[in-house]
Amino acid sequence: MEKIKIDTNNPQFQQDFFHLEKPEQLALIRTLKKISEMQWPQLYSDKGLKWEAILSKETKSGQRIDTFRFSQKYRATALRQDQFLRLLTLHIDHDSAYN
Repeated sequence: MEKIKIDTNNPQFQQDFFHLEKPEQLALIRTLKKISEMQWPQLYSDKGLKWEAILSKETKSGQRIDTFRFSQKYRATALRQDQFLRLLTLHIDHDSAYN
């Protein structure tokens, strides 16, 4: 089984990332490095990431959107496409990731 590949090309993700303060950017980079060394079953079960499906959200094509924690303050939304974890948005408050 292959390791997870990470896609950070989504314009909204990039805008959110560039507006993070440096400690939060570094926390995200450390988390993405950790994820890039995992396989999917490890990602889904990692206790520190608090990976969760967002049952109330999906893409226009019907794909499930998930969320994970990368710092005490922030969560990210993402979706899986084959071996890629495609990052979508960053959220400072837990609830906004689900809306």
